Amino acid sequence: MRGVGRLARPLQHWDRPSAGKAAFIVSKTPIGFEPPRAQAWQRKLLLALAAAAVLGLGAWQWLRPAAASGGNAVRTVNIAAIAHPFQGQQIYSGLTGVIIRDGWLKAELAKRGVELAFTPVPTAVGGPLINEGFSGKRIDFASYGDFPAVIAVAGGVPLKLVAPLAQGQETYIVVRNGLQAASIADLKGKRIALHRGRPWELPFSKLLDANGLKFSDFTIVNINPSATPAALSSGSVDAAVLLADGLLAQERGIGKILWSTKQAPRDWKMRAELFGRADFVNDNPQLTQLVVDAYLRAAAWSAQDANRDQVIKDSSRGSLPINVVVNDLDPRISWRDRYLPYYDDALRSHYRSVTEYALKRGLVREKVDADALLDDRFVQQGLKDLDLAKFWSAAEPAAAQGNS
Repeated sequence: MRGVGRLARPLQHWDRPSAGKAAFIVSKTPIGFEPPRAQAWQRKLLLALAAAAVLGLGAWQWLRPAAASGGNAVRTVNIAAIAHPFQGQQIYSGLTGVIIRDGWLKAELAKRGVELAFTPVPTAVGGPLINEGFSGKRIDFASYGDFPAVIAVAGGVPLKLVAPLAQGQETYIVVRNGLQAASIADLKGKRIALHRGRPWELPFSKLLDANGLKFSDFTIVNINPSATPAALSSGSVDAAVLLADGLLAQERGIGKILWSTKQAPRDWKMRAELFGRADFVNDNPQLTQLVVDAYLRAAAWSAQDANRDQVIKDSSRGSLPINVVVNDLDPRISWRDRYLPYYDDALRSHYRSVTEYALKRGLVREKVDADALLDDRFVQQGLKDLDLAKFWSAAEPAAAQGNS
């Protein structure tokens, strides 16, 4: 035991915190795309950018140079995570929201004279903003996606994946109404909206490879997700690669789902994890252990069937209604297994694919060592300290398969 202690109460008696899910808002202005009916979606794009700016205003503050500290002792643990506005408040995504409501991590750090700070980051600028925070040592941990983390490491910002947070997010291909297509091959020569350099580009690339296709077989339109529905409606693009907003597009009658990662091996899914700044992790293993323990506690609470409805309800705060959140769930994965914190074969295979793809597509100049990126010591210790070693044990063999 590392001084963290066991849970004060059984899992089923925890207070009911809430979990959020990131809203899908605009990321960057589209490059090289001027459709005939551009004015409508451009107005929507500007509105989305304005909303993102309001949320991101506070986040930019921690990128300013800070006053020099007189000592090396850690005074504050800073965690950045995706958040979005909801009813006048900033709602944190997933397990981070659970941690904030639970209050356990804040209390444990306070016992050691350390404050806890959370920095909300809008989806629109999540990856780049978090990477700048890591680079400037303004943040110590961040819950964010696989692609930007790999890009940060390749750019000379040492990071460690200290806790897997879930089993990945789905990617969807949506085709416009009136287009007859039964497979990805039927889209050859068509215009496909894909926001380049974002995590959902990898499963799309894997789908092409699996069908003997190349990017050059299509006209790839670099457009952010918030502008995509208008482009589909107007016929400016024939199909789009999206996350759960693809389901929303289908529900609103904008198009229909052609394919999703629910039909693919598990390691094709986009992933988001808890990453830590390598120097902080190595210099402060006890504080790192507390942070990882907090995420393990949140995962164990969320994984219980008794809390499923609450998690889904809170995940719908923002742009996705409850039925879309439910339909986005992969039926191959049980509710408990969605929160597996294991460094299994599927996880390792996924990050090897990410690092190889980033190099192949020129997103990075040097390949990142995927195995060196993963640091499982804190999860292993936390599972023991929190008496959670057997909580997911029955699911471990299935999780390690990584395929459908």
